[in-house]
Amino acid sequence: MSENNKPNIVFIMSDDHAAHAMSCYGSRINETPNLDRIANEGMRFDNCFCTNSICAPSRAAILTGTYNHKNGVKTLGDRFDSRQPTIQKILKENDYQTALIGKWHLGSGGNADPTGFDYWNVFPNQGDYHDPTMIEMGEEKVYKGYATDLVTDMSIDWMENRDKSKPFMLMCHHKAPHRPWDPDEKHMHMYEDVDIPEPETFHDDYETREYPAKEAKMRIERDLRVRDVKMEIPENLSGAELKSWYYQRYIKDYLRCVASIDDNVGRMLDYLDEEGIAEDTIIVYTSDQGFFLGDHGWYDKRFMYEESLRMPFIIRYPAAIRPGSTTKDFALNVDFPETFLDYAGIEIPAFMQGTSLRPVLEEKTPEDWQDSMYYRYWEHMSSEHQVAAHYGIRTHQYKLIYYYGEALGCADAVDDPREPVWELFDLEKDPYELKNVYHDPSYNEVIKNLKDELYALKEKVDDVE
Repeated sequence: MSENNKPNIVFIMSDDHAAHAMSCYGSRINETPNLDRIANEGMRFDNCFCTNSICAPSRAAILTGTYNHKNGVKTLGDRFDSRQPTIQKILKENDYQTALIGKWHLGSGGNADPTGFDYWNVFPNQGDYHDPTMIEMGEEKVYKGYATDLVTDMSIDWMENRDKSKPFMLMCHHKAPHRPWDPDEKHMHMYEDVDIPEPETFHDDYETREYPAKEAKMRIERDLRVRDVKMEIPENLSGAELKSWYYQRYIKDYLRCVASIDDNVGRMLDYLDEEGIAEDTIIVYTSDQGFFLGDHGWYDKRFMYEESLRMPFIIRYPAAIRPGSTTKDFALNVDFPETFLDYAGIEIPAFMQGTSLRPVLEEKTPEDWQDSMYYRYWEHMSSEHQVAAHYGIRTHQYKLIYYYGEALGCADAVDDPREPVWELFDLEKDPYELKNVYHDPSYNEVIKNLKDELYALKEKVDDVE
């Protein structure tokens, strides 16, 4: 351990990696042995959620520990103001070395560049999978190779050349498996001779859902492009056959990108072992949100439905976390920075809106632990996927969603006013969220109580708009 006995922090985050594409979460479609190693040697969170299921807003929440109406990144069109306080700045002020390598996706230039890092090297915007341009401390460079390998190479190099008398936080941010899902040569031919199982809700007809589910432009068979599937569409297929063809093309490339991430996480774990610092290092693997893997017939995210809302979150720290532990206690992306500060022995600032997960990690969950969470998506009917703006509450049993039908002047939102509508799901009876029971009179008392709690949460996080 470093001289001041503070843990190192290695935070590995991918983009759009759904928990149900990890074998430690029971995936039916792939194996992730290196990610499983983190879960097997630490804790797996089964109810970790994002507060806004889209890339830039989730990343801003993770850096600041605040909801998007506070940190200013409600949509993809909002640039992050790097002058505001963040986890890396606070750690750096407390003698941590800090680095960010890989995906930033919060704008660039001026006050949007990464700050608070001793070293940073990031992709502009989404970045490219092959031979990517990256911005190293403000200077653009082109690197030969595959993005996932390069980010890992740079991360290991930085750890190797750090000041080994000080603790460090490394944020290793992969662009994969974000669309358009370009695999590397090593994994190009995985799954060629197998059919990936289709999800249970693949042929969802949205019958009981309101207009947002029916109008969203993220259907496998209708909205994927030639660039996504990397070949011309067969003319001899139609209907269910064509939908299945699209799915197999999409999901296999997605899983090939995940396989490269898993390999590279293994390289990171091996380095920590070889360096002799694994015991003193908190290592996290997560993604910025979930993703629809053909669930409800969709790709992409944004909705408050489970596959989009749920984040993978596995964490190992031998000094404090029991190997092989799991929890169904709620965790949110706004809780991450508070957790790191807690373990570093640094006071959590009052502006942060999350809660340290340390008691949950050490299996000492308080009786008053959060058992409901607040979610908000702001990009009303944006042109790419046309998902209606909404907010809502999730408890252990229920999910209540309010589509309020307004753009409210947000970036990347369309001025297309709609009649407000509600959806309610009983997650115990309907875990796949196929039946909206909002109009079922037997749930009237449930709805009343959930609305009261929703508005209390909204007030608690000071979301007044």
